[in-house]
Amino acid sequence: MKNSFRWLNTIGLAAVLIVNGLAQWLPINDKTTGELSAKYPVLFTPAPYAFSIWSVIYLLLIGFVAYQLIPKGANSQIVQRIGPWFLISCLLNVAWILVWHYEKLGSSVFVMLALLLSLVSIYTAVRKGKQAPTWGERYLIRLPFSIYLGWISTATIVNITVALSATDWNGFGLSDVIWTIILLVIATLLAVTIGFAYLDPAFILVFIWSFIAIAVKGGQQADVTLAAFILAALLAATAVYVLIIANKRKAAAY
Repeated sequence: MKNSFRWLNTIGLAAVLIVNGLAQWLPINDKTTGELSAKYPVLFTPAPYAFSIWSVIYLLLIGFVAYQLIPKGANSQIVQRIGPWFLISCLLNVAWILVWHYEKLGSSVFVMLALLLSLVSIYTAVRKGKQAPTWGERYLIRLPFSIYLGWISTATIVNITVALSATDWNGFGLSDVIWTIILLVIATLLAVTIGFAYLDPAFILVFIWSFIAIAVKGGQQADVTLAAFILAALLAATAVYVLIIANKRKAAAY
């Protein structure tokens, strides 16, 4: 990995942390991220405590940035495969905060989708090759992007749902409850597919976290709560099974 990317990635993450901090403390456009989320309520949005996962994501990303700065990390083939994608993801993260806080909901969907694609590029790149990852590669590269991609996957669904809701879309005549259950099933299939394909229980755990937060949210519909709990239990069993398989193959992705 070129030195320029190592330092650009560091600057990129610093920008993300600063802008996200300003979004809460300033706040940008006089509204916090949480206040805007509450302004556009949809059933798929998890309870507010779920967003604390960002603290975990940012701590893990700080670990990644620190790792790619040291010689061992810089020489890692997994780090080198990421190229400029991490910097791109940082710029898109910042862009999303700005368009969201200025309530450009349509634009926020496109930025979120671009962020999702950048993370997919990173996620697949760091899992190429059959060589077993080192401890640093497993916990400072693979784990951070498993958690990050998992959360952005669910956040993308929320973002699209919010944007459609704001346009008074009628959902083809289906109720909000039915659509939310459909989205929960789709998200479950995504988590299971990726979890098995890459032997990645950490990716699945993010969906469990989200589903439980959806289920226990204040004022949640009973049918949505039941569906979310059932699917979270299914995913928990899947995560355990994937972990067993990964350990047997000595290829745990987290």
